[in-house]
Amino acid sequence: MVLAEVGTGGPTHHNGAVESPPPYARSFRPRRRALPPARAEAYERDAPRWRLEVFGEPLRLDDVFGPDAAVVLDIGFGGGEGLIEMAAARPRECIIGVEVHTPGVAKVIDAAETNEWEHVRLVEGDVLDFLPRLLPGSLSGVRIWFPDPWLKRKQQHRRIVRPSVTGLLVDRLRVGGTLHVATDIAEYAKQAVGVLDAEHRLRGGVVPRPEWRPETRFERRGLAEGRTPTDLIYERIT
Repeated sequence: MVLAEVGTGGPTHHNGAVESPPPYARSFRPRRRALPPARAEAYERDAPRWRLEVFGEPLRLDDVFGPDAAVVLDIGFGGGEGLIEMAAARPRECIIGVEVHTPGVAKVIDAAETNEWEHVRLVEGDVLDFLPRLLPGSLSGVRIWFPDPWLKRKQQHRRIVRPSVTGLLVDRLRVGGTLHVATDIAEYAKQAVGVLDAEHRLRGGVVPRPEWRPETRFERRGLAEGRTPTDLIYERIT
């Protein structure tokens, strides 16, 4: 996951509307790259079919995916390989992927277009801006795989797994829904356990690496550097 700075400066504009700078510490660092011309043309042509806008009215996910859909929010899917593998393996599980990295978004859109995946939608932007569009209890799962660890002590308040953000995510989980965090930074895993254990609506902890979780480029990089991934899975119980 590519994780931004605290919102500063003047207001931003979205479809003609003025959006105030966010009052929270962002958990990603924007790293946008221009797409090659042919891919940029395909992205502009195909993206509207698969994209959900960051800002707008609350979403009724039944209207997006159909009635009784089990919807997972995949936060920071990076290059998209993990999301693509999960979408192929679990066609009955609907996925909303959120990412700021345009090439990763474009890669997933290519896969969705090729496979005609009606169970996938993408959000290109900050999940903290998008969360107000998701109704309480509307998600069956949240995935946060290999988020930016923000290793410097003065930056750690930006970590996505922090009490204020965790509370917002749990609000949107249905009872029985799961929050799955994976990281190869041992200190981050320890901190995440503390944050998630303190959320009274959750129950869970460290689990063996699930065989079904795809190995992403971030995980492979960590393994090559001698780091061991830790998986945390928590269930909303109340």
